[in-house]
Amino acid sequence: MDRYDVIVVGAGAAGLFCAATAGARGRRVLVLEHNSRPGNKILISGGGRCNFTNLHAGPANYVTSGSPHFVKSALARFRPADFIALVDRHGIAWHEKKLGQLFCDHSSKQILQMLEAECSDAGVALRCGVQGITVRREASREGTSGDPMPRSEFIVGLGTAGEVTASSLVIATGGLSFPKLGATPFGYRVAEQFGLRIVPPRPGLVPLVWPPQDVEALGALSGLSLDCELRAGPDAPRFRENLLFTHRGISGPSVLQISSHWRPGEPVRVDLLPGKTVLDLVRGPGRGGQTFRQAMRGVWPDRFLQLWAARHANESPLAQWPRKKLEDLADQVHGWTILPAGDEGYPKAEVTVGGVDTAELSSKTLESRRVPGLHFIGEVVDVTGWLGGFNFQWAWASAHAAGSAV
Repeated sequence: MDRYDVIVVGAGAAGLFCAATAGARGRRVLVLEHNSRPGNKILISGGGRCNFTNLHAGPANYVTSGSPHFVKSALARFRPADFIALVDRHGIAWHEKKLGQLFCDHSSKQILQMLEAECSDAGVALRCGVQGITVRREASREGTSGDPMPRSEFIVGLGTAGEVTASSLVIATGGLSFPKLGATPFGYRVAEQFGLRIVPPRPGLVPLVWPPQDVEALGALSGLSLDCELRAGPDAPRFRENLLFTHRGISGPSVLQISSHWRPGEPVRVDLLPGKTVLDLVRGPGRGGQTFRQAMRGVWPDRFLQLWAARHANESPLAQWPRKKLEDLADQVHGWTILPAGDEGYPKAEVTVGGVDTAELSSKTLESRRVPGLHFIGEVVDVTGWLGGFNFQWAWASAHAAGSAV
């Protein structure tokens, strides 16, 4: 039976970077991947250009974690600037698209190739296409002198290919998003096997869908985009970016952002004129003789204006509207209420919210508090970042924290 210092299960962003970090410390590392190649999710990210980090990544961008403070240690010890330095060292050209989002100039393949090169240079062994992976733990043995914590050996079965063993096991298998890319619940099952609590997973950064009664009318707006500010609950953050209408519901950056905070049955509030006041627009000079539809021409796309006005405004001149009716109109424009019927599910979700409870892990090493030597990193943990490179930064930071400890 081959023995390693560290076995990493999952050859995605977090797994490869953790392996490279540990290997660079002289550890003998094996990475196992059930897909036929590593980094499938890296390759499709950012429209094929990999939004590999965000300049502004900080604890506030990970508020959906069960404990918002959990991410502070890892993020502080491996910052966006640290990953940028690695990218620069490999000669990968990049640019800032908007809001601190960094993308490769050319291809996501460059990030994957960089990680593979780092693993190769560190002597990391990589096995892909490994099916039927199982994990068990040998009885704990006493720690060596100066090591007060009892250690254990993990035996990892490789299906028909035998077994391998290591004193440190890192689970970096991701969440349930993009099942076509090979997503599985393996990481959650390992956590449950060893008695760790799982926060129930659900899709995050995902489009929302209309209720059946609205599909026909609102589906007609498909393709339209509006600058909006959205929130999914009184305590959730507000996000101002584009809202995109689809045949089935709403998408776009602002919707993806709030979807990680949204729960079924909750309304979504939409400010259709962020930074403006609709009453100032409709009460402006010469507006009194106009209808709402006429006063708003050019402010919203015509298709949206026609539908929204038919639902919420009559055709009488604005000068004839009583004050209460104008105030109600303002409430509708700046607090349009949508009650989604659900979301598009894991096939369209960019991340998985939920996962291994952060209370079960050390924030410094991502090691299980119950099982010495067992670490969970990346998306399999109950840490979900905002859209825009924040989840990649969590992958790098959590991988570095574990890779520096195993």
